[in-house]
Amino acid sequence: MNRLAVYCGSATPADPRYVALARDTGAVLARRGIGVVYGGGTRGLMGALAEGALAEGGEVIGVIPEALAATAEVANHACTELHTVATMHERKLRFTDLSDGFLTLPGGVGTMDELWEAVSWAQLGYHTKPVGLLNAFGFYDGLVAFNRTMVDTGFIRPMHQDIIMVETELEPLLQRMADHRPHRPIFAMAAEEL
Repeated sequence: MNRLAVYCGSATPADPRYVALARDTGAVLARRGIGVVYGGGTRGLMGALAEGALAEGGEVIGVIPEALAATAEVANHACTELHTVATMHERKLRFTDLSDGFLTLPGGVGTMDELWEAVSWAQLGYHTKPVGLLNAFGFYDGLVAFNRTMVDTGFIRPMHQDIIMVETELEPLLQRMADHRPHRPIFAMAAEEL
Protein backbone atom coordinates (compact mmCIF):
# COMPACT_ATOMS: atom_id res chain seq x y z
CA MET A 1 0.00 0.00 0.00
CA ASN A 2 1.58 3.23 -1.15
CA ARG A 3 -1.30 5.49 -0.13
CA LEU A 4 -4.38 5.16 2.06
CA ALA A 5 -7.47 7.30 2.01
CA VAL A 6 -8.06 8.05 5.68
CA TYR A 7 -11.60 8.96 6.72
CA CYS A 8 -12.09 10.74 10.04
CA GLY A 9 -13.98 13.58 11.67
CA SER A 10 -13.38 17.27 11.15
CA ALA A 11 -14.71 17.88 14.68
CA THR A 12 -12.59 18.02 17.82
CA PRO A 13 -14.21 15.86 20.52
CA ALA A 14 -13.80 16.80 24.19
CA ASP A 15 -11.96 13.51 24.78
CA PRO A 16 -8.33 14.20 23.74
CA ARG A 17 -7.70 10.52 22.91
CA TYR A 18 -9.38 10.95 19.53
CA VAL A 19 -7.14 13.79 18.35
CA ALA A 20 -4.08 11.93 19.65
CA LEU A 21 -5.21 8.80 17.78
CA ALA A 22 -5.46 10.73 14.51
CA ARG A 23 -2.08 12.41 14.98
CA ASP A 24 -0.43 9.09 15.87
CA THR A 25 -2.06 7.40 12.86
CA GLY A 26 -0.63 10.02 10.51
CA ALA A 27 2.81 9.59 12.05
CA VAL A 28 2.72 5.79 11.83
CA LEU A 29 1.64 5.88 8.19
CA ALA A 30 4.41 8.33 7.32
CA ARG A 31 7.04 6.22 9.09
CA ARG A 32 5.85 3.19 7.11
CA GLY A 33 6.12 5.13 3.84
CA ILE A 34 2.36 5.16 3.31
CA GLY A 35 0.99 8.41 1.95
CA VAL A 36 -2.19 9.91 3.39
CA VAL A 37 -5.11 10.98 1.22
CA TYR A 38 -7.64 12.84 3.35
CA GLY A 39 -10.26 15.58 3.43
CA GLY A 40 -7.83 18.49 3.14
CA GLY A 41 -8.86 20.39 6.28
CA THR A 42 -6.90 21.78 9.21
CA ARG A 43 -9.47 21.11 11.92
CA GLY A 44 -10.39 18.23 14.18
CA LEU A 45 -9.11 14.73 13.60
CA MET A 46 -8.44 15.53 9.95
CA GLY A 47 -6.04 18.32 10.88
CA ALA A 48 -4.33 16.16 13.51
CA LEU A 49 -3.91 13.31 11.01
CA ALA A 50 -2.21 15.62 8.53
CA GLU A 51 -0.02 17.19 11.24
CA GLY A 52 1.16 13.78 12.39
CA ALA A 53 2.07 12.64 8.88
CA LEU A 54 3.73 15.91 7.86
CA ALA A 55 5.79 16.03 11.08
CA GLU A 56 7.30 12.68 10.07
CA GLY A 57 8.00 13.84 6.50
CA GLY A 58 5.11 11.88 5.01
CA GLU A 59 3.15 12.52 1.85
CA VAL A 60 -0.21 14.17 2.57
CA ILE A 61 -2.70 14.76 -0.23
CA GLY A 62 -5.75 16.80 0.70
CA VAL A 63 -8.97 16.72 -1.30
CA ILE A 64 -11.44 19.42 -0.33
CA PRO A 65 -14.63 20.69 -1.99
CA GLU A 66 -14.71 24.36 -2.96
CA ALA A 67 -17.58 25.12 -0.58
CA LEU A 68 -15.74 23.69 2.44
CA ALA A 69 -12.47 25.35 1.51
CA ALA A 70 -14.25 28.70 1.42
CA THR A 71 -16.44 28.39 4.54
CA ALA A 72 -16.77 25.58 7.09
CA GLU A 73 -13.18 24.27 6.92
CA VAL A 74 -9.86 25.93 6.38
CA ALA A 75 -7.99 24.26 3.54
CA ASN A 76 -4.64 22.85 4.61
CA HIS A 77 -2.08 24.50 2.35
CA ALA A 78 0.74 22.67 4.17
CA CYS A 79 -0.22 19.45 2.33
CA THR A 80 2.16 17.90 -0.16
CA GLU A 81 -0.70 18.35 -2.65
CA LEU A 82 -4.07 20.02 -2.16
CA HIS A 83 -6.84 19.26 -4.66
CA THR A 84 -9.90 21.49 -4.66
CA VAL A 85 -12.91 19.80 -6.26
CA ALA A 86 -16.45 20.92 -7.05
CA THR A 87 -18.53 18.39 -5.09
CA MET A 88 -18.44 15.85 -2.28
CA HIS A 89 -19.04 13.09 -4.83
CA GLU A 90 -15.98 14.22 -6.79
CA ARG A 91 -14.03 14.27 -3.52
CA LYS A 92 -14.87 10.63 -2.76
CA LEU A 93 -14.05 9.55 -6.30
CA ARG A 94 -10.68 11.29 -6.02
CA PHE A 95 -10.04 9.47 -2.72
CA THR A 96 -10.67 6.18 -4.52
CA ASP A 97 -8.51 7.09 -7.51
CA LEU A 98 -5.54 8.28 -5.42
CA SER A 99 -5.43 5.51 -2.81
CA ASP A 100 -4.64 1.82 -2.48
CA GLY A 101 -7.11 1.31 0.35
CA PHE A 102 -9.38 2.98 2.89
CA LEU A 103 -8.79 3.45 6.61
CA THR A 104 -11.60 4.80 8.79
CA LEU A 105 -10.95 6.44 12.15
CA PRO A 106 -13.67 7.81 14.44
CA GLY A 107 -15.88 10.45 12.90
CA GLY A 108 -19.43 11.54 12.22
CA VAL A 109 -21.92 11.51 9.35
CA GLY A 110 -19.40 12.41 6.63
CA THR A 111 -17.03 9.70 7.81
CA MET A 112 -19.86 7.16 7.72
CA ASP A 113 -20.82 8.25 4.20
CA GLU A 114 -17.24 7.72 3.04
CA LEU A 115 -16.90 4.34 4.77
CA TRP A 116 -20.16 2.93 3.43
CA GLU A 117 -19.42 4.10 -0.09
CA ALA A 118 -16.04 2.35 0.02
CA VAL A 119 -17.76 -0.82 1.29
CA SER A 120 -20.58 -0.63 -1.27
CA TRP A 121 -18.19 -0.07 -4.15
CA ALA A 122 -16.05 -3.02 -2.99
CA GLN A 123 -19.10 -5.25 -2.73
CA LEU A 124 -20.21 -4.31 -6.23
CA GLY A 125 -16.76 -4.50 -7.79
CA TYR A 126 -15.95 -0.86 -8.53
CA HIS A 127 -12.69 -1.38 -6.63
CA THR A 128 -10.78 -4.28 -5.05
CA LYS A 129 -9.01 -2.28 -2.33
CA PRO A 130 -8.98 -3.09 1.39
CA VAL A 131 -11.40 -1.30 3.70
CA GLY A 132 -10.18 -0.98 7.29
CA LEU A 133 -12.07 0.25 10.35
CA LEU A 134 -10.07 1.25 13.42
CA ASN A 135 -12.44 0.59 16.31
CA ALA A 136 -10.41 2.53 18.87
CA PHE A 137 -11.89 2.97 22.36
CA GLY A 138 -14.93 0.89 21.31
CA PHE A 139 -16.16 3.82 19.22
CA TYR A 140 -17.54 1.59 16.47
CA ASP A 141 -18.87 -1.28 18.62
CA GLY A 142 -22.46 -0.44 17.64
CA LEU A 143 -21.61 -0.22 13.95
CA VAL A 144 -19.76 -3.55 14.05
CA ALA A 145 -22.79 -5.14 15.74
CA PHE A 146 -25.13 -3.64 13.14
CA ASN A 147 -22.94 -4.95 10.33
CA ARG A 148 -23.16 -8.42 11.95
CA THR A 149 -26.97 -8.05 12.04
CA MET A 150 -27.00 -7.31 8.30
CA VAL A 151 -24.89 -10.45 7.72
CA ASP A 152 -27.03 -12.61 10.01
CA THR A 153 -30.29 -11.53 8.35
CA GLY A 154 -28.93 -12.08 4.84
CA PHE A 155 -28.62 -8.49 3.63
CA ILE A 156 -24.87 -8.95 3.29
CA ARG A 157 -23.80 -12.08 1.43
CA PRO A 158 -21.38 -14.45 3.22
CA MET A 159 -18.63 -13.73 0.68
CA HIS A 160 -18.89 -10.01 1.47
CA GLN A 161 -19.11 -10.19 5.25
CA ASP A 162 -15.42 -9.48 5.74
CA ILE A 163 -15.10 -6.48 3.42
CA ILE A 164 -14.81 -4.29 6.50
CA MET A 165 -11.66 -5.32 8.35
CA VAL A 166 -12.04 -4.32 11.99
CA GLU A 167 -9.28 -4.05 14.58
CA THR A 168 -8.89 -2.07 17.80
CA GLU A 169 -5.20 -1.30 17.16
CA LEU A 170 -3.61 0.28 14.08
CA GLU A 171 -0.67 -2.08 13.46
CA PRO A 172 -2.72 -5.31 13.17
CA LEU A 173 -5.23 -3.49 10.99
CA LEU A 174 -2.53 -2.26 8.62
CA GLN A 175 -1.16 -5.80 8.39
CA ARG A 176 -4.58 -7.22 7.55
CA MET A 177 -5.05 -4.53 4.93
CA ALA A 178 -1.64 -5.28 3.41
CA ASP A 179 -2.55 -8.98 3.25
CA HIS A 180 -5.96 -8.26 1.67
CA ARG A 181 -7.22 -10.61 -1.03
CA PRO A 182 -10.18 -9.34 -3.06
CA HIS A 183 -13.50 -11.12 -2.69
CA ARG A 184 -15.88 -12.05 -5.49
CA PRO A 185 -17.86 -8.90 -6.35
CA ILE A 186 -21.53 -8.74 -7.26
CA PHE A 187 -20.62 -7.71 -10.81
CA ALA A 188 -18.91 -11.11 -11.26
CA MET A 189 -21.79 -13.17 -9.87
CA ALA A 190 -24.39 -15.07 -11.86
CA ALA A 191 -28.02 -14.00 -11.55
CA GLU A 192 -28.95 -17.09 -9.52
CA GLU A 193 -26.28 -16.20 -6.94
CA LEU A 194 -27.82 -12.83 -6.24
